[in-house]
Amino acid sequence: METFRKMAVAGTFYPASCQKLKAMFRTFNQKFDTLEISPKTRKIIPRAVIVPHAGYIFSGYTANFAYRFLSSGKARRFIVIGPSHHVYFKGISGSFFEHYQTPCGNLDIDTPYLFALAKRFNIGFIPQAHAKEHSTEVQMPFLQHYFPNRKVIELIYGDVPAKSLMNIITALLQDKDNALIISSDLSHFHPLKEAEAIDRNCLLGVQNLDYNRLQKCEACGETGIKAMVLAAKTLKLHSKLLDYRTSAAETGDTHSVVGYMSAMFYV
Repeated sequence: METFRKMAVAGTFYPASCQKLKAMFRTFNQKFDTLEISPKTRKIIPRAVIVPHAGYIFSGYTANFAYRFLSSGKARRFIVIGPSHHVYFKGISGSFFEHYQTPCGNLDIDTPYLFALAKRFNIGFIPQAHAKEHSTEVQMPFLQHYFPNRKVIELIYGDVPAKSLMNIITALLQDKDNALIISSDLSHFHPLKEAEAIDRNCLLGVQNLDYNRLQKCEACGETGIKAMVLAAKTLKLHSKLLDYRTSAAETGDTHSVVGYMSAMFYV
């Protein structure tokens, strides 16, 4: 019997209807296509991206920015790495299912690769950590849209040192068939100006691969961001910020906002 990681936040974080989901992607891309992006930048094919994971009306455009750059690459496997929001555990849990559901069709999980990775890095399986986790799930409709025939792996981390996660990211990026999606929102529920000041530490930390600056970054996926920056330094990758905004852009509420960033890492 085939096993599925079922959709848990369809209809809340993103449309449960394939038709509505595609309409949303069209809107994101119509906006993206009006941007003036230099020919040099357009040629960049990222090995990894950082993307947000809020509801699509808040952060979908920012995330789509990164997926547009990813879409020009030839990666055969996408590893989505995000923090656990609902379950506390130590270490990292892999999604040991065969398929991942999305409104527009299922994605195949590369279970043989995941088993090998789990053996090498002591990755476990905590089913309740995957059941409702939105940080990784909201990335899957993007992957299904842009890469419907590629395989995916979902890794959710709990209480784990950034340097331990960095070791996994570094190993994954040494395989040219892989591209990585690091999921994180930025600061939560500060007034707009305060949020922008806090988020600046995250933005500059990523832009300059400055791990020390990231000590002042406030993000729910802070460990993933730090691990990615450490891996990028180890592998001598470049980084480029793509988009930054806050929830205030959608809601108009400047009293309590959440920050969103997308960025890419490339050779």
